[in-house]
Amino acid sequence: MSFISTLKDQSSRTRSLVKALTWRITATLTTAAIAYLVTGELKTAVMIGGIEFVLKFMTYYGHERVWNFVR
Repeated sequence: MSFISTLKDQSSRTRSLVKALTWRITATLTTAAIAYLVTGELKTAVMIGGIEFVLKFMTYYGHERVWNFVR
């Protein structure tokens, strides 16, 4: 099965991982930008973004996999 076909399969673990990753990148950049605007400190903004990325990536992936049981 090709990678594109795998991404089109809505129950695929690969699709769930790619969706989680692309969303986390978008959301983390937003969070880091807000943190920088609030604190004015790049180091703090990157740290907040990094922590947020890891925790929410795992949460979203788990959420996505649970939803695959709903039919």
